Amino acid sequence: METNKLYECTVIIDGGLQDEPIAEAMAMVQKVITEKGGSIKSVLDIGRRKTAYPINKKTIGYYAHIEFTAATPVIAEIERVIRYEEALLRYLIIHLTTPLLEMRKRVEKYSVVIGSPEDKAAAEAEASEEEKK
Repeated sequence: METNKLYECTVIIDGGLQDEPIAEAMAMVQKVITEKGGSIKSVLDIGRRKTAYPINKKTIGYYAHIEFTAATPVIAEIERVIRYEEALLRYLIIHLTTPLLEMRKRVEKYSVVIGSPEDKAAAEAEASEEEKK
């Protein structure tokens, strides 16, 4: 019996597309994962960002992370289908091992994401301290 493992799929969709084709491409990737036997745990839409280097002469990409569980043979089938999607500039599927998840928790514990509620609270605290001086 195959055991399901935890995976993360990071996709970069052409950022020059309108919102509707981007949503369709995301829906297609999620549909492929579920049709092939995977179970989606979470979807994190990062949004449009400038790429580090041009990919197919495109410099803006729409980034998203999909965390899902699936059996190992299913990954090859998922990659086979999404490889030919024209809207996708890049994709990467990685196995989230226990050490990787533990490291991710440690990093999250000690880092504050810019624009997060914690970051705003820290900025407000600094501003109130400066006003008191």
